Amino acid sequence: MKTINRILLFTLITLLCSCSKDDDNNDQQNLQQFNSQICNGLAGPQAVYWDSAHNLPTGLAQIPTIANPGQQFIHSQYPALGFTMPQGYSAQEITDLQTGTIGVNVFRNDNNVIWRYIPSSPFVGQIQINDVIAFELNQVMAFHGFNATPEVICTSNQQSTEFGFLTTSGARLIRFGNFTALLTVQTHFMPSLGNTFISVTLASGPTADYDNLVMNTYLPLHWQLLVISDDVRDSDLDGTPDNQDPAPFNPNIN
Repeated sequence: MKTINRILLFTLITLLCSCSKDDDNNDQQNLQQFNSQICNGLAGPQAVYWDSAHNLPTGLAQIPTIANPGQQFIHSQYPALGFTMPQGYSAQEITDLQTGTIGVNVFRNDNNVIWRYIPSSPFVGQIQINDVIAFELNQVMAFHGFNATPEVICTSNQQSTEFGFLTTSGARLIRFGNFTALLTVQTHFMPSLGNTFISVTLASGPTADYDNLVMNTYLPLHWQLLVISDDVRDSDLDGTPDNQDPAPFNPNIN
């Protein structure tokens, strides 16, 4: 099933074949100058995040990693859903044994930052993607105490038919109050079963800090869900991938 992690995997692997610590300054400069190819006026890390979610090239020159590793999370029913969070974050497991829904909500300890990931949630019947988008956005705005109309910065919808089932993708980048949220949803309707399988990725946080959250929290969390190789493995959890770390098993040397 295609989910946001596969989109990020394809996009970033093609761009990050060769990385070094000497790229730090160039990477930061490129990110600030990056403009979205599909959302007019969107620039910087938010543009990188939006375009990478749509399988488009970005200005990244390095693999995003957790710079301040904290707690680890492993889903009790699906161990492949596991990752290290930054310090000051905690995870809430999502499990519904009756429907087969699995996922996780990650919260910063001040409850101002959320990263929500649901790789699979089955529903009976054909579910409209706009209904899922509305539910997720209303839920996150309510969590942050906002009950008015948000400002929609970017929006996209795509549809395709593969292997006999209908796949619909939708994304929204919104601002509300002092917060920004990026939501990506995919629905896969299988007529033979009469079921819709839904995947969701949501990242919300203070607008003033959203660029930093993209690079230091959201993208590093996504990357840990992808294929683990020396490009992304961080054995000593010091924030530097093993193939860039002169002492990959010593957290005091990076």
